[in-house]
Amino acid sequence: MNNHMAHDASSPPNQLLAELHADEGQRWAPQLQWVPLCAGQVLCESGDTPDFVHFPTSAVVSLMSSTRDGGSAELAVVGHDGMIGIAVFMGGNAMPCAAVVQTGGLALRLRAPTLKSLLQCSVPTLQVLLRYAQALTAQVAQTALCNRYHTIDQQLSRRLLLGFDRSADDVLSMTHEDAARLLGVRREGISAAAQRLQQGGVIHYQRGRIRMLDRARLEQRACECYASVAKEHARLLPRREALAA
Repeated sequence: MNNHMAHDASSPPNQLLAELHADEGQRWAPQLQWVPLCAGQVLCESGDTPDFVHFPTSAVVSLMSSTRDGGSAELAVVGHDGMIGIAVFMGGNAMPCAAVVQTGGLALRLRAPTLKSLLQCSVPTLQVLLRYAQALTAQVAQTALCNRYHTIDQQLSRRLLLGFDRSADDVLSMTHEDAARLLGVRREGISAAAQRLQQGGVIHYQRGRIRMLDRARLEQRACECYASVAKEHARLLPRREALAA
């Protein structure tokens, strides 16, 4: 697969890489490699030091935490809005959670030592990545609050919105079992919540594929956690077109 950053024009751009200034983009482009990511693929285990950082373009990745007895829950969702491997530039090196591909697609990857070297020469780019790390931390914190206080219906609506925001279209590949694992709840609860959303004309679910029919009503069904995370991300990482408006 061609290593050049502009290899696949049909794939949504990664928002962090889009923040690179022209001269930075020229330095980064030869180092970035397009890679396909498959659903279920583990990019990094908890406690490991990643060899690469990944900037998803059409893939969606879940940051997962697990218990000793096999339980798991999703801490955050990363798509074309961010990157996998913030520990590389935060100083800790080891990943605090596992990174598992939820939706297969493309990503641009960069060797971890190369990222460190590139950032030594660019304070503005480092500042962008640090702001992203703050936005990701806000998402993790809000997810913890949501899982503790909000209903399964609200949690599922929030998670679906996060997934749709990071997907190339209005269809998600997600089974009830997947959603239960991500939210750390029983499958039966997810099935009942999804049925209520479908009966309300909000989504259409069939054979592990969820299509969004009414975004406004899906946002109404979600708790305030979704809007809070979106607002914080927009504050820390406003898009250039929004700044120019």
